[in-house]
Amino acid sequence: MRRAFDGVSGRAPALVLLFLLSLPAVTPRLYASDEIEYFAFLRSLWFDRDLSFENEYQYFYDHGIARAQGFHETFLEMTSETGRRLNFGTLGCAVLWAPFYAVADVGVRLARAAGSPVEADGFSKPYLAAVAYGSAIYGFLAVLISAQVARRIAGDGVLAAAAVWVGTPLLFYMYLAPGMSHACSAFTVAAFVALWLRVRERWSTSGLIALGAAAALMAMVREQDGFAILGPALDWAWTSLDNRRAGRRFPRIASAIAGAAAFVLCFAPQAWAYVVLNGHVGPAKSVAEKMRWASPHALQVILSPEHGFFVWTPLALIAIAGLLLWSAAPPASAPMGAGTRRVVVCLLAIVVAQVYITGAVGTWSVAGSFGQRRFVSTTVALVTGLAILLREARGWRRTLLGAAIGLSIWWNLGLMAQFGAGMMDRQKLEPGRNAYNTFVTVPLMLPQLAYRYLFDRASFYRR
Repeated sequence: MRRAFDGVSGRAPALVLLFLLSLPAVTPRLYASDEIEYFAFLRSLWFDRDLSFENEYQYFYDHGIARAQGFHETFLEMTSETGRRLNFGTLGCAVLWAPFYAVADVGVRLARAAGSPVEADGFSKPYLAAVAYGSAIYGFLAVLISAQVARRIAGDGVLAAAAVWVGTPLLFYMYLAPGMSHACSAFTVAAFVALWLRVRERWSTSGLIALGAAAALMAMVREQDGFAILGPALDWAWTSLDNRRAGRRFPRIASAIAGAAAFVLCFAPQAWAYVVLNGHVGPAKSVAEKMRWASPHALQVILSPEHGFFVWTPLALIAIAGLLLWSAAPPASAPMGAGTRRVVVCLLAIVVAQVYITGAVGTWSVAGSFGQRRFVSTTVALVTGLAILLREARGWRRTLLGAAIGLSIWWNLGLMAQFGAGMMDRQKLEPGRNAYNTFVTVPLMLPQLAYRYLFDRASFYRR
């Protein structure tokens, strides 16, 4: 673990302190159907030891938490191919949340033994708080790991990581909606990329096995994150081709097969869950029907003025410009030397793969959600791209870059304030109206909004 954060530790205390001070901002509640689906895996396996979610869904419905239109019909009336209640999530988050949930369970049982009335049912506040704070911690680990990756590629990554932390929807899904899978997604993809950068030094069998296991966890958290495998796969094939042309020994096929076998073995729990729920290895049929593999919405998902990634998160456009810069011509002084361009190209391939798969989904707009949340998984790539620009910019260019980053961060914070306070149409962006609110209305209301969030948070979601 110490080596994982080598080079970041000098500035890490400031980031850690900021994160610890920000913990009261984490909202320890679940409300969205997606959050309930991911949580249902954990609670069902921990308490009931099955994959029947009837009682989990009924609890949230009966307590007035899950009353969105269509929730009862979808999750308490409809059934899967095997006759069970539907669940469109995966169990990777449950795996990651389990240590925090275990601490909550032990604490609740000890408290009950001492006379506390808190219920040891898996639903009470300590259990929900454990999941929420667990997600926040994983999101912060994604920030730290991304800083380390950026340091290896660009020489430094702390400032870039801090900017991406507060300037992208990662912040929202760490603090306002931590029950979603996205903070965990950012962590697993960042950890996968960090591991790849170590494995690629020798492409050893043990390294590829570890990479395969990490890839399985990544795909178990969010299925589309499995497309991040494209980056290391492209690097491996590129290295093999170069070594073969030079007459050098190239990475053995047997090592790659061992890595693939590790993926299959570690993905087995998710495969089992698919079979139990859907009758086959793979998502529910209704999910598969949403896919259009020609990705007809690839351009819309990044450029649409109402739903586009770059409109929601302009900092992403700046960061990707940094990746493009070094994919063409990285300086000879880059820390990774001659291998820099290849690694940056592979990081770009990961981003492009996410654009492709998100554009292939019928629900590409993710209307009703904050931001293009499916791109939170690209956090590590965005940090690296931004670190590249910060390294390259000098003089007035650095001043201009700093201003652009600052405006992008405030845009993200302003949208979060509008989204939470109901000051915007949650189904889409209206750039003109949103800009006015971000730069005029929100600053005027900032004291009131901050007070409500810190001391009367329920006012944001009270009926």
